Amino acid sequence: MENEKKLESFVLVHNIAKRHNVGTLARSATAFGVSEMILVGRRDFNAFGSHGSTSHVRFRHFHSLADAKTFLKERDCDICGVEITENAVAVNEHPFKRSTAFLLGNEGTGLSAKECEICDFFVYIPQYGCGTASLNVTVAASIVLHQFGVWAGFSERTREGNKFIVAERPFKQAKKNYCMETSESVAEERRLKKENLSNGFFEDTGKEGSTSNLLDTLFDD
Repeated sequence: MENEKKLESFVLVHNIAKRHNVGTLARSATAFGVSEMILVGRRDFNAFGSHGSTSHVRFRHFHSLADAKTFLKERDCDICGVEITENAVAVNEHPFKRSTAFLLGNEGTGLSAKECEICDFFVYIPQYGCGTASLNVTVAASIVLHQFGVWAGFSERTREGNKFIVAERPFKQAKKNYCMETSESVAEERRLKKENLSNGFFEDTGKEGSTSNLLDTLFDD
């Protein structure tokens, strides 16, 4: 389909509180045809819950939201905030116009004012029951990414039995498109790490090689 060649979806992650959610987000991203997962701020995360899907999606890292926005705009991509705002549109109304990056906020506080500033529009997920005020970030992402795939006309994956066929694992991602480190970027990352730890965004296990080494194989260079 012509649209499928032109349209892409991205997941933009900034300061998600629970690092293992990135792993489960990666699983949803591969299921719904996401081109890249873009992490802003701290680079390390826990791949728990990905079930090997991190090998099937590209990861890209930026130190700031402004840099991520520049990258996406150069690709004629809208940024959609997944948040209940006054002007948010129900996601099932498909208010999409082009390739779209979906910005997911912190699980506890939602999107910050700074995050909202870079969004072109917002979508929310209608709820019909009365037992919860919001959805888990991974559940919300899955619903939104599925709706975008329906609108974009992505081709459904082939099924075999009661499962979808998993593609052969791609070659190990080398360090391509990886953000080169400068003294300024290292200082910025350390500042963000200190700030995030003080805010309780991330756990600091102190174990070497657990998440940082994983990143070297995930992020493009």
